[in-house]
Order: sequence, then structure tokens, then C-alpha cells
Amino acid sequence: MITISRLSYSFGRQIALKDVNFSMKQGEFVFLCGPSGAGKTTFMRILHGSLPVQRGKADVAGHDLNRLSESRKHLLRRDVSVVFQDFKILPDQTVFANVELPLRVRGIARHIIDKRVRAVLRSMHLDRKAGVRCEELSGGEQQRVAVARAIVVKPKLLLADEPTGNLDRELAFRMMDIFQQFHKFGTSIMIATHNREIMERMPEARVVTLENGIMHDGRAGAAT
Repeated sequence: MITISRLSYSFGRQIALKDVNFSMKQGEFVFLCGPSGAGKTTFMRILHGSLPVQRGKADVAGHDLNRLSESRKHLLRRDVSVVFQDFKILPDQTVFANVELPLRVRGIARHIIDKRVRAVLRSMHLDRKAGVRCEELSGGEQQRVAVARAIVVKPKLLLADEPTGNLDRELAFRMMDIFQQFHKFGTSIMIATHNREIMERMPEARVVTLENGIMHDGRAGAAT
């Protein structure tokens, strides 16, 4: 699913990632943790193709990121969905319109879109908000819209950067239950988080820690 070899990335003189080696199998569930500024978001943006590979090699879901042209990045994003901290939802559009957007881009039939979107909105407890513009939602609700939009396409790999950051404890646990259910269907999932409680709920998950741009591997039950 993911093979990374000696990946490095810098913003000017600031080193974000340094000689990172990483592999992830199809169907794995990985927590990516580490302090703010450790390189977690940078790493995820490279996996999604939002940032280029500066040094090293990267293969994601069968796509060689070193050779992936701008015109072919849409092929990567058919297989990889992402939820970033800034959500990137359309504030003047309704919840339904935001969630259906990636399906419309893919040319999915209207009746299938309606069925899928309504099912995902129910699972995210957003079905009563379907016709509400996103600018009228709370931060936590907008976050759930972003997650719903990511999972509605049934990607091979789901990347989520602090997906429970704006949620209270109950909603955070409910969100993790949704990720776990989705994972059971074979989707590979990587979640960047500072929340130890949600990691402790999945002791079987793999934990990868980024600190000062350097990666360390472990298990959720051993997270410190």
C-alpha cells in the first residue's frame, strides 16, 4: 500500500522530514503521532500528492510519486482520500453538496450518489443537516462533513489529520467507531492525532511517531 525510502523534505532551511523509511500494508490501521511541527501534516501531504517528493522514493497505492505528473494526480486521489485540519469544504454549499462532490467528479450515477451520501450522513449523524450550508455549522460539524466526504468514495487509503481535534470526547469516540467500521471493509487508514484516549481504544493498531522529522515505529498500547 505504502513504501517510503529515505524521504526528506525541507521548507527552506527548516527540515520537516529526514531520511524517513516507512511501509504500510493493505488493510493496516496506523496512528501517526508526535508534537506539533514534527512533520505529520507534511508527511500526509506528500502521501496525498499535495507536496512533491524532494528527496527519496515514495510509492502509494501503486502510484510512483516520484514520477507522478500534475496531470495524473487525479488518479492517485481516486485511491487516496484525505481529511486535513483545515477541512477544505465549500462553506457556501450545503452539507449534501459537499459530500456528493467527489462522487459527481467521478461520474457516479445519480441514484447511487443519493444512496451513498444519505447512508454516510446518517452514520455521521449529519442527516438532519443535509440541506444546511456548511458556513452555518459548528467547527465539529464541519469536521464531520470533511470526514464524510472522504469516506463516501470508499478509498483504498484514508488519511486523516487530527480528525477528532474539534470534537468532544463522546463525538471523538463515535468518530473512531466509524473509522473502525470502515477499516473492517479493508480500507487502509492513517490517522494523525495527539489524543491518547482514542489510541488506547485500539491497542492492536500500529503507532508511528514523528519527532524532529525522524520516524519511530511501535504499537498503540505502547504509546507514550
